[in-house]
Amino acid sequence: MIDPSSVLGVSVMALGMVLTPGPNMIYLVSRSITQGRRAGMISLGGVALGFLAYLLAANLGLSVVLLAVPELYVAVKLAGAAYLAHLAWNALKPGGISVFAPQDVPHDSPRRLFTMGLMTNLLNPKIAIMYVSLIPQFIDLDKGHVLLQGLALGSVQVVVSIAVNLTIVLAAGTIAVFLARRPSWLKVQRYLMGTVLGTLAVSLAVDTSGPA
Repeated sequence: MIDPSSVLGVSVMALGMVLTPGPNMIYLVSRSITQGRRAGMISLGGVALGFLAYLLAANLGLSVVLLAVPELYVAVKLAGAAYLAHLAWNALKPGGISVFAPQDVPHDSPRRLFTMGLMTNLLNPKIAIMYVSLIPQFIDLDKGHVLLQGLALGSVQVVVSIAVNLTIVLAAGTIAVFLARRPSWLKVQRYLMGTVLGTLAVSLAVDTSGPA
């Protein structure tokens, strides 16, 4: 059975990362604002497939690696902490990137929208590092079923990310106008997410427990 604290930890991590500016968010917001909600939802379908691909690939390999080389835990944990700290700095630094600053993109067909959503996610280093370095530290080797734990915890991340992205896709235009008129609110969003990610980074870096 998965520890509720692990589910909560993955949920908080996933929420902090999905609300931090990145390729997925920028692409989805741009599509939703320039081509409409339907285009944003089709693009999100491609992003969702990318999450599932990472979920399966990472867990099928990590379930073996973590059992065979538990010392690798320290390395992946520190790598994850460093990347979270990097994301926190990008959110907190002066002139940080706004999630709702859409790029000027041309209109594309549904097939291309889906494919671009998929490729944007597969080529997103934030997602790769999350599955390789962050989610594994919430797995408890003592409880066995490492593969099932990884799949379950990864599914939590997928659900949180898709739910948040879907909400933003549906409200992208309204939110963009709202924040454009209230720049101070945008700073609050950046500082809040930066603080959450920074706290998680410090927690991972100072944790002295064994593989979890």
